[in-house]
Amino acid sequence: MAMSCGRFMLVMSALGVFLALASSVANADSWASPRVREVFSESRDHFVRLLPGESLGDTLGFAGEKKGKYATAEFYRRAKDRSYRLVAQTSLLNPVAPVEFLVADSGHLVTIDNWHNVGYGKVVCIYDSGGKPIRSYELRELFQPKEIERFPQSVSSLHWRKGPAYIRPDQKTALITVRSGAEFLFGMETGQFKYCEYQDKVYRCRIANDPREWMPNSRVQLTR
Repeated sequence: MAMSCGRFMLVMSALGVFLALASSVANADSWASPRVREVFSESRDHFVRLLPGESLGDTLGFAGEKKGKYATAEFYRRAKDRSYRLVAQTSLLNPVAPVEFLVADSGHLVTIDNWHNVGYGKVVCIYDSGGKPIRSYELRELFQPKEIERFPQSVSSLHWRKGPAYIRPDQKTALITVRSGAEFLFGMETGQFKYCEYQDKVYRCRIANDPREWMPNSRVQLTR
């Protein structure tokens, strides 16, 4: 039996609503509650304990919620008796918590992104072993507006990186993968960055977002 025009339109309307809802669910963000975490340096001489903050109101999508203290980092160092001693405590630039954090053998700390807000706020922060901020970056300081617009978006995040982040073997630089063949390197001591990618099969780097000058990787030093 042929479907009437009116019923056909009703079915198509319902299908449209279903697809819209499905798309909304697909782009929704689901985050576990932030918790206390520790990360050790490769040598195990240092570790940092991260305590979540309480400033949910400073997080995108939670306007009107409570504002309070930001995330806290406790810096520990191994003593001669092999116990760990607290050497510093500092407030971080993350309202609730970073998504990832890395610790170098020097005790330097790198935090990456914000809980529930990937790509917003201070996306990369570098601290010395005493908890003093060395340098921090927002996405607009690393990429141009048109590049940011092309990153996949969800309800509360801009997904600007895809791949591993780690302290390199030299223990003086942190690598953050943006995509295959493209990554940032951050100098742990200076806070300076270089962004490198393959262009026409040649690996080129830049040390600033604006103005940009692409140069051979070997010309950029981040460790002094």
